[in-house]
Amino acid sequence: MINFDGARVLVTGAAGGIGSVLTTRLAALGATVIACDMEGPDLQASHIAERHAFDLRDKASIDAAAQAVIASGPPSIVISNAGWTRQDTFDLTTPEGITAEMDANFTGAARFTHALLPAMRSLGGNRGFVFVASVNALTHHGNPAYSAAKAALLAWMRGLAVEEGKHGLRANAVIPASVRTNAWVYRLAADPTVMDRVSALYPLGRIVTPDEVVNAILFLASSAASGITGTSLTVDCGLMAGNMPFLEAIRPR
Repeated sequence: MINFDGARVLVTGAAGGIGSVLTTRLAALGATVIACDMEGPDLQASHIAERHAFDLRDKASIDAAAQAVIASGPPSIVISNAGWTRQDTFDLTTPEGITAEMDANFTGAARFTHALLPAMRSLGGNRGFVFVASVNALTHHGNPAYSAAKAALLAWMRGLAVEEGKHGLRANAVIPASVRTNAWVYRLAADPTVMDRVSALYPLGRIVTPDEVVNAILFLASSAASGITGTSLTVDCGLMAGNMPFLEAIRPR
């Protein structure tokens, strides 16, 4: 049985669709939850033990938040869940947007986990990182800057796994496909039927739920995965297994 009794577990993007489910589940499994996100009211839930508001695009606030976390006691598990994108295609991508999306999805996460690393090395027991990436890191589904950032995040994860294993630290990633979170609000506002068309691309005929992504995160973060490091677990309702539009194109009419 998975449990996190006595463990300080830090979650970035804690107020989002996946993050809010994740913090609730972690608390129910006995974790002391350290919730990190942008400034706002969504970190006030009673199951959250410690809160830190900062912007992953701002170096100074990242460094200050890392030191504040360490001062209260370093986490044994860090779940780097924060992510954000609004530039769906190259036509919509701007130079400033590239910087913002790289900072929000990779550079900030790398800087934050690097700052926490020395303090985590000194702990015992189950320790490590779980990074939430995206199928965009594997094949192109739009959002080019976001996709590049998530691919970089996977490389960062592998580097941690290889170089920090000697300290007993593990690093893994979960790779979700489309998940119904606030990231889809602006698309649904523009076209309420977009989710139906997207769902038809998946072998299971639907997109992934936040709970399904959280299940994978909890497993990789727990001692049940003690022998697993440097790997990525795809949670995608079959999207990466094949090309559904291609099959439809060659199906006899």
